Amino acid sequence: MIIDAHQHFWQYHPVKDAWITDDMKVIQEDFLPQHLLPVLQENGVDGCVAVQADQSETETGFLLALADQHAFIRGVVGWVDLRAENLSDRLAHYRQYEKLKGFRHIVQGEPDPSFILREDFCKGIRALAAHDFTYDILVYPVQLPAVATFVQQFPDQRLVIDHMAKPYFKTGDISAWETHMRAIAQQPNVYCKLSGLVTEADWQKWELSHFAPFLDVALDAFGAERLMFGSDWPVCKLAASYTEVKAIITDYISRLSDAERAGIMGGNAVRFYGL
Repeated sequence: MIIDAHQHFWQYHPVKDAWITDDMKVIQEDFLPQHLLPVLQENGVDGCVAVQADQSETETGFLLALADQHAFIRGVVGWVDLRAENLSDRLAHYRQYEKLKGFRHIVQGEPDPSFILREDFCKGIRALAAHDFTYDILVYPVQLPAVATFVQQFPDQRLVIDHMAKPYFKTGDISAWETHMRAIAQQPNVYCKLSGLVTEADWQKWELSHFAPFLDVALDAFGAERLMFGSDWPVCKLAASYTEVKAIITDYISRLSDAERAGIMGGNAVRFYGL
């Protein structure tokens, strides 16, 4: 079974989706299940995990409604205010939704590089385990030192680094990123998504060779059993087709065993998210 562990849906609105700037016109439109399903079918992908792109419970409800209508959406990573005083009640409410697997906060957008270590935020993370929810870590490399400290505090919480923490593919600056990612990977409960690569590279001139050194680190640090393929569709359309994005990963892992390839392309996501 092949699972796309990271993609998005939205009904485009220029205010709500202000992060989609004018240089991203190709994704300034609606992207819904009826648009994704034929793409998945063309690429032999059996299902996907829909991840929040807007920080609101309205977004969570939107994704859950889509998942309820479309069986190929195997899981949802939503948003909830992890700093809210009524968080426990909200998490108890969300337990009724079988396809809601976890939550994400757009930490990369927080101006404080140590935001993820704030006590009110960490208190929210501690509440997730009691309800068996996962947490997706979305950060830039500059925030990785804080993440390395963060993951040590939650050894029993299922955590995953989105987009390999967005390395500097354009410059090839790997040293500091590698140091922090290897430290983070020491925690066996932390996984890593091989996703979002092309949009962190030069959109017009990326090459497979730009990604290989970083993928080498991810594979060596996390092991094949803690890596997941994700397309980041439709954001990937800024720089590549779905087929091209998938091929980057399938080509890279072609030297691995059948079991390792099966894990990266779906089995690990099934296990991590409980799909």
